[in-house]
Amino acid sequence: MPIEERVAAVASAGYTGFGISAPDLEQVRDTIGYAGLKRLLDSADIRDVELEYLENWWTAGERRRESDRTRAVLLEAASALGARHIKVGLGDRQFQNDETRFPAEFERLAADAQAHGTRVAFEPPALSMMSTIAPAAELVRRVAHPAGGLLVDIWHVVRSGMHFDELRSVLPPEYLFAAELSDGDLDVVGELFDDTFDRRLLPGEGRFDVPAFVTTLRALGFNGPWGLEIMSTAQRALPVSAAVNNAIRAAERVFGQVDGADRNSAY
Repeated sequence: MPIEERVAAVASAGYTGFGISAPDLEQVRDTIGYAGLKRLLDSADIRDVELEYLENWWTAGERRRESDRTRAVLLEAASALGARHIKVGLGDRQFQNDETRFPAEFERLAADAQAHGTRVAFEPPALSMMSTIAPAAELVRRVAHPAGGLLVDIWHVVRSGMHFDELRSVLPPEYLFAAELSDGDLDVVGELFDDTFDRRLLPGEGRFDVPAFVTTLRALGFNGPWGLEIMSTAQRALPVSAAVNNAIRAAERVFGQVDGADRNSAY
């Protein structure tokens, strides 16, 4: 789908943010250019831009070389677009968790982001080497770089088996950069990978306690923007305009349950 139509769809639905991945950024760079995308976003009053996704930032060899190529794309785009943050993660559980490399490499990554006018938001998926967000939070706290923080996704919190109350003692509020909402069944359906990428539900349409998650993060001082990450076969089958409208309306109903607000910033 052309980038112009994607931006128009989210703006029409009422979003104030926009997320875009590295492969799409390369296509933008080679067509309308980052300046062209920035003009589209500004015209649509899109204020919060999230770029993704960087893995293997701590590794060596070919995996690191490929990661660095993606890193260069994301940093260049972040600088041009004024991105709020770059989402970074980890490799699958099959890869070695070389914790000795993490602090120095994460600090270097945060410094690179800061030099390009942005930040990195670290999200450890439930199927990654860090099975809960607790060690990620400890890493961020240990490094203590102002441009290196956390992205907390309700999906991965629930799938990792953590209770929301645990987040209050684990998360460093000053490094809570981003949050993502979705919903789902309480039990994994099939394989965790397929469940993660194909079976998420709109907020309020599953069995996660989404209002409690929102309340917990707000108690820690987080007030958005809230990302909507609804990866599912059902969503992908819809026209983009319908998918983005369904998602933001569902999120508004959740926030309405929390505090009666008609609208919260979302991307």
